[in-house]
Amino acid sequence: MSGRVPAAAGTPAAARYAFPVVLCGLLGSLFFAACAPLPQQAEAEASAPATPRSSDKGEPQERTSPAKPRMTAREKPKRPGPIPARAINVATTCSFRDETGYSGALTLRVEEAQVREFVAEVAIPKRGVCRFNLKAFRQTQALPTVELSHTRDACKVRVWEQGERLTVAFDTCRKMCSGDAWPYLWPILNDRRDGSCA
Repeated sequence: MSGRVPAAAGTPAAARYAFPVVLCGLLGSLFFAACAPLPQQAEAEASAPATPRSSDKGEPQERTSPAKPRMTAREKPKRPGPIPARAINVATTCSFRDETGYSGALTLRVEEAQVREFVAEVAIPKRGVCRFNLKAFRQTQALPTVELSHTRDACKVRVWEQGERLTVAFDTCRKMCSGDAWPYLWPILNDRRDGSCA
């Protein structure tokens, strides 16, 4: 043992360690207080009715609606309805591109659940391109989903509709893609109301 006696409270050594501890406690309290929402402000904003704003010229502008309330833990998100067991009839040509450069094009024509035309191409930035053409597929199912199977590979393309949305999904289609594109290929969604794709 060194024979040193610990410093008693009130001595300079104890004061030297007490200041950083108190300072850390105060900074921590300020940090958590700054992150906490102000309940009065949130309640006031939620209860305020939406009112039309007027421009400098006295013309009313578009009416703004209050934000949607957050979903509680007991509420479940609305699920799309079941896939209808009826023949698909669709004719669409669309293309899409998002802010990352992920882009694609789809041409699809289905008459009474029989695929007459199908060409799809999806480009994944820095990964590659996936290409699909009806010439390399044969139809193996019509209801409730249309299914195309590749003639020389395990690749399958499935088409179904739910509500106003048509989905074209790809399964085990690595050989249809160049580079490392396959793991990044998502289904193509077609909005039947306006013909757009995503």
